[in-house]
Amino acid sequence: RRLGVDLDSVCGGRGICGRCQVVPTFGEFAKHGITAATNHISGRGTTEEEYRGRRPLTGDSRLGCAATVCGDLVVDVPAESQVHQQVVRKEVDLGDLALDPVVVLRLVEVPEPTLDDSIGERQRLVNALTDQWGLEGLTVANDLVVDVQQALADGNRTITAAVRDDREVVAVWPGLRDRVLGVAIDVGSTTIAGHLCDLATGEVLATAGTMNPQIRFGEDLMSRVSYVMMNPGGEAELTSAVRGALDDLVGKLVGQVDAARDEVLELVLVGNPVMHHLFLGYDPTPLGRAPFTLAVDEALDLSAHNLTIEAHPAARVHVLPCIAGHVGADTAAVILATGLGQDVGTGLGQQGQSTRLVVDVGTNAEIVLAGHDRVLAASSPTGPAFEGAQISSGQRATPGAIERVRIDGTTGEPRFRIIGVDAWSDEDGFAEAASSTGVTGICGSGIIEVVAELWMAGLMDADGVIAGVDTKPSDRIVADGRTFSYVLFDPTELGFNGDRVLVTQNDIRAIQLAKAALYAGIRLLMDHLDVETIDEIGLAGAF
Repeated sequence: RRLGVDLDSVCGGRGICGRCQVVPTFGEFAKHGITAATNHISGRGTTEEEYRGRRPLTGDSRLGCAATVCGDLVVDVPAESQVHQQVVRKEVDLGDLALDPVVVLRLVEVPEPTLDDSIGERQRLVNALTDQWGLEGLTVANDLVVDVQQALADGNRTITAAVRDDREVVAVWPGLRDRVLGVAIDVGSTTIAGHLCDLATGEVLATAGTMNPQIRFGEDLMSRVSYVMMNPGGEAELTSAVRGALDDLVGKLVGQVDAARDEVLELVLVGNPVMHHLFLGYDPTPLGRAPFTLAVDEALDLSAHNLTIEAHPAARVHVLPCIAGHVGADTAAVILATGLGQDVGTGLGQQGQSTRLVVDVGTNAEIVLAGHDRVLAASSPTGPAFEGAQISSGQRATPGAIERVRIDGTTGEPRFRIIGVDAWSDEDGFAEAASSTGVTGICGSGIIEVVAELWMAGLMDADGVIAGVDTKPSDRIVADGRTFSYVLFDPTELGFNGDRVLVTQNDIRAIQLAKAALYAGIRLLMDHLDVETIDEIGLAGAF
């Protein structure tokens, strides 16, 4: 990892998942000027000898998390062991929001100094803003005074001042400046999504996403907490990784609109409690055991510079508060954005208020239920099945992953779409278009659809049993030990290499367990609120 090689990992380096396999190569490598000897890598230890994962260790393959480099070595990292760029499909829909930015631009003409007026330029700017804009009690930081002097000289005494919270001048420019930018970022366990906004107009100028690089330390939150527990300095590694990704994301956003980084003056950050703590550099291990104690539970305002995000020197990062040990700042943002519970405390909640549910589906689902003059929140450990993990042919949403599935109710034959190819598998041109990526597995949206399609096609019964008592026969259903599996894709059908993509009975059970965890959390809140029906359901998440 220190060399920039991102090995895939689900288990967080515990030698369980087998996704980090590498193949060492030995001999003379004149190009690199090294000799790679067999004793330059540690022998197989207990972890590798006892490994029994779905992807077997064959030939010279080694577990990247268990093998130790003892000297010069050349290592091949197979494609299936690499962390690939994830496809992020998160777009913004702001709806009707009142524009009230914390940073506003004010064009002001500052009077020339005279012999009869002995005040300094800083106070002269403050007085001009008070006279021309009615802003009282403004402050200008000491380190901004030089910028004020330069802007007044370059702008012929006319400057644009950026005022934060109607209290503080945080930036100045000569002449007219009509744009200041803000960035909103959701730091998810798998996906980091960001939006670039014009704070003066409210327009969303750019949207971008990236994979959270912490995923190489483990796909789920507890794997990352375990990594910190087992590796001294692990929290610093995770913090550095996510901060670097956020800085890159800001650069990507401003690059889309040819803006400069110093136009960004305000950032808002949300995330689940573990992501929140790791980004801020807090120890996340108390969140890995009861009573799941937060380091802080209030909103924070921090310097972007101190968080290694390149923006305007005065740029501020506002971090929304976490609600509880596993109900994070992202849930607080959902409550604000959706207006959940806006009638709480007004006396209107008992009469005519609808019951509204919002579920953020992910490895750790967060659930909010509002109604009866109350807002309740809970988290539910659904696991990573919805994101492709715990599935026999599962993977993250990268090119080549099956993301859409339809099964013919008469023949039982499937058709599907993969990420990166617009055509369906039964359409002309699919094989050619998919040849570059292949059909590599199935991601979360695909596994959700295939479970539904199997039931609707009559190939799976209501209990989730493939080839159950009341199901239809199909050539696609094959014996798999004591159970049956459904062949979603056989590479020989298109002349491809690789393994078949199967939907196994264990896959169905994994989705059932994830769904059950979601339902249990929802049912818990409904019982606490004493309701039996829900009027409105909102879903969030990316799979």
